[in-house]
Amino acid sequence: MSIPRLENPCARRVFLHHHGLGTTPTGPAKGADLAGLIDQLGFVQVDSIRTVARAHDLILFSRRQNYQPSALKQLLEKDRALFEHWTHDAAILPAHLFPHWQHRFARDATRLEQGWKRWFRDGYEEQFETILDRIRKDGPVTTSDVGQGEARSKGGWWDWHPSKTALEWLWRTGVLSIAGRDGFQKIYDLTERVIPAAHRLPAPDMAAHHDWACLSALQRLGFATAGELAAFWAAIPNAAARDWCAKALKQGRIKEVDIEAADGSLRRSFMLPGTLTADLAPAPPRIRILSPFDPALRDRARAERLFGFRYRIEVFVPQAKRQYGYYVFPVLEGERIIGRIDAKAYRDDGTLRVRAFWPEAGITMGKGRLSRLEDALTRLARFADCPTVEFAADWLR
Repeated sequence: MSIPRLENPCARRVFLHHHGLGTTPTGPAKGADLAGLIDQLGFVQVDSIRTVARAHDLILFSRRQNYQPSALKQLLEKDRALFEHWTHDAAILPAHLFPHWQHRFARDATRLEQGWKRWFRDGYEEQFETILDRIRKDGPVTTSDVGQGEARSKGGWWDWHPSKTALEWLWRTGVLSIAGRDGFQKIYDLTERVIPAAHRLPAPDMAAHHDWACLSALQRLGFATAGELAAFWAAIPNAAARDWCAKALKQGRIKEVDIEAADGSLRRSFMLPGTLTADLAPAPPRIRILSPFDPALRDRARAERLFGFRYRIEVFVPQAKRQYGYYVFPVLEGERIIGRIDAKAYRDDGTLRVRAFWPEAGITMGKGRLSRLEDALTRLARFADCPTVEFAADWLR
């Protein structure tokens, strides 16, 4: 049987629809509707940088123009429909996935004991019961509430004071959960006080866990290799994903497909039956400013293959060596990534300042496209509580 081929324009359309970027960003943006959007995406990455807006907020705003951060806070801290933990990085996830994270807790506990702990300062293990006893008696704590008198550091968690290390260890292994945040500082509480009882279930058996991890990832990606399925939740090894793909393919649960890259090359991938025949309308020509951590761009290599867009965040690159800027936002127009923009919100004077926009090769900034970009920046500025957009004299590169 011949392998079907998904040409690049169609592959981008399928991919963007599965990532919530194939339709106009209208509709409800709170409560069950917002929880449903996050479930569709799988998770949203959490990041502390607030050059314009934090990553999780910009991800959701890109898909629902009525979104406000208070709606996410309600779902997380009041409704408990979501919880915060790790996928490939810190993320906000639907609470109904919590049983699968029992495997993550066990895996991290093993890693901490067998390898990671050698990097930490001494004394954190002695703080486990002290901290847990305090939380049981007095309620949630932040890192500022514990470890008085201990040596402090602003380095990585291998150099934290013992009580802060203990808090993070207990969270990574599921004993504690994030009850909320004060600004961006985590508030830790006992997991049984944070995660609803309906979701505090035993871990599924390993076969069921692997099946969930691969099938749910494929449902959210549209198409993927075995390695991309394993990487989506960062929940299972590559070998387990390869085994699942071989078995599911034999059973007829998935199909092979050749995905055409932007350069015309082909990549053998997997897809659920029916995805190729799905009737998907073209994405609207609207321009959206995306977070560097947007789900559609999280896998930089896949984004480069699909869109011909090479993106590397330069936060940790010395200023003199940056090609673009500290925190540059990808710009999506319809089904193409047309460039990247350097913008920063100055909330004290209510101004979003645009330093530069770099169009991709072959993109012409005519009046219509320029007007749509300026409209997108006006919407972004409003979301960032900035009534004014200010452009540098040479902003259009």
